[in-house]
Amino acid sequence: MKLFISAIALSILTVSCVNTGTVHHAQSTAAGTKPTIKAMPIANNVPHSLPSNIIMVVGDGMGPAFTSAYRYYKDDPATKAVEDTIFDHHLTGMSSTYPAPVSGVVTDSAASATALATGVKSYNGAIGVDVNKKPVQTVLEWAKLQGKKTGVVVTSQINHATPASYLAHNESRRNYNEIADSYIDDGIKADLYFGGGWKYFIREDRNLVNEFKQAGFHYLDNYSDLVNLPNNKPVLGLFANKGLPWALDDTNKHRLSAMTKTAVHHLVDLQKNDNAKDNGFFMLIEASQIDWAAHGNNISDAMAEMDDLAKTLTYLEHFVEHHRDTLVVVTADHSTGGFTVAANGEYQWNAKDLRTMNHSVNYIAKQLTVNKITSKAAAALFNFTLTEDEMRLLIDSKNNAKLANNKNMYQDKNTSSSELALLKSVKALLDKRSNSGWTSSGHTAIDVPVFAFGQHSELFNGLQDNTEIAKKLFRLLGKTDSH
Repeated sequence: MKLFISAIALSILTVSCVNTGTVHHAQSTAAGTKPTIKAMPIANNVPHSLPSNIIMVVGDGMGPAFTSAYRYYKDDPATKAVEDTIFDHHLTGMSSTYPAPVSGVVTDSAASATALATGVKSYNGAIGVDVNKKPVQTVLEWAKLQGKKTGVVVTSQINHATPASYLAHNESRRNYNEIADSYIDDGIKADLYFGGGWKYFIREDRNLVNEFKQAGFHYLDNYSDLVNLPNNKPVLGLFANKGLPWALDDTNKHRLSAMTKTAVHHLVDLQKNDNAKDNGFFMLIEASQIDWAAHGNNISDAMAEMDDLAKTLTYLEHFVEHHRDTLVVVTADHSTGGFTVAANGEYQWNAKDLRTMNHSVNYIAKQLTVNKITSKAAAALFNFTLTEDEMRLLIDSKNNAKLANNKNMYQDKNTSSSELALLKSVKALLDKRSNSGWTSSGHTAIDVPVFAFGQHSELFNGLQDNTEIAKKLFRLLGKTDSH
C-alpha cells in the first residue's frame, strides 16, 4: 500500500499538459459568445480509493508569520510550554505562489486563486482564465459534473476574487457585477453560497436574489436563520452589503465557523436527498479578512480572523474523524503585509493586549472620532488602560489630523481625515504594545504553508507549487487524461 501511494504522489508531481474536455457554461468574453472552457490537464493514474468529500480552505493573505503569531496569541501564559494550535497539528508542507511571468513573481488573490482552482498560472486580476483570457475549468466545476454537491463559504462578498475564481470566468476581478451575473447566466454551479454581497446581487438593474429564488434556492440574510434551512433545497445566504463585518465587530465572532458547520451539514443533507447516488461534496471555504487586516497592517483584527479560521478547522477536524472519506486541504493564496513577529530590533513579541480586544480598530477609531477622548472611554474601547503617552497620541491625532493619503481598497472613501488619523494611531499603539512589524500594505512573494488532513492528505507533503494543489485535487476527483 505504501508503494502504491508513493507512485500516486510521484505521478501527481509529473502531470503532463493535455486538453481533456469542456464545460458548457462560461463567462462571455464578447457579447453573445460563450467560449469553450479549457479543461485542466491531468495524468492517467487515479487513486483507486477517492475521497467522497473534499474541502478546500484558503486563508487569504495567511503567510507563515500569521500562523506563528497565532500560536503565541493562543498560548496560555500560565504554562511553561507554548501550546500547539490546530495549524501545527496538520502542517504538511509549503507552496509557492508566483503568478504567470507577465505579472512578475508577486501574485494577487485572483491569479493565485485561479491557480489553486484550475492548476493554471495566470496574470494578476484573472478570474478562472489563462493568460490569453480563455476560461479554464475549475475543480469546483469538475466536481459538480461528477454529481457532487458544491458549496462556497467566505467572509468576503461571494463574488470576490477567491470564490469567483472557483465559480466564474472573467478577465478582471473588478467586474463585480458581471461576475455576480455569471453565477446565474453561465449556469448555477454551487448548491450553497454563504458570504456577503447584497450590493452586487440586489441592484436597480437586476435582482439576482430573486433569480436564485426562482431557480429553487432558499434565501437567508441573517445568521439566526442558519438553523432553519430546508434540507431539500439549495441555499443562498448573503449577510452583508459587501464583505462581512470584522470578526471582532460581528454578532458572531466565529461566523466563518458557524457558516461552515451549517454548510457541511446542509451539503450532506442535500446529497442524502438526492435520489441518484451518494457522490459526496466539494466545498470552498475562505477566511477572506485575514488579508484585509494585513493590508491595513492591523494585527489585532488579523489575530481575530485567524481565531475564526482556527475554530473552523477544529470543526472540520471533528467532521473528518467521523467521515473518514473526507479530505481537507488548507493553504494561503499569498502572504500580505510583510508581517514580522517582533520588530525594531527588539527580541520580543507580546500578545497579551491583543487577546483582550473586543472591537476592531475601525470601530475604535470611529468611536474616538465622534466622542470625546477620555481615559475611561478609551479603556472601555481597548479593554485595557492606556498610558499617558498613548492618550496624548490619540488626542493629538484627532486634533491635528491632516487629509490622510493612506486610504486603501478596504477603507470607506467617505472616512474623515480625523478618523483616518486615529485609525493609524490606534494601529501604531497596538503594534508598539505587541512589537509587531510590517514592511508593506500589499502582498509579498514568500512561500505559504500547506495543511492537510483526512483521506490522501499525505499527497500534499513537501514543497509544491500552488498549481500542483489543483492538479492533485482534480486527480482525487477522478479526472483522467483523455488519452
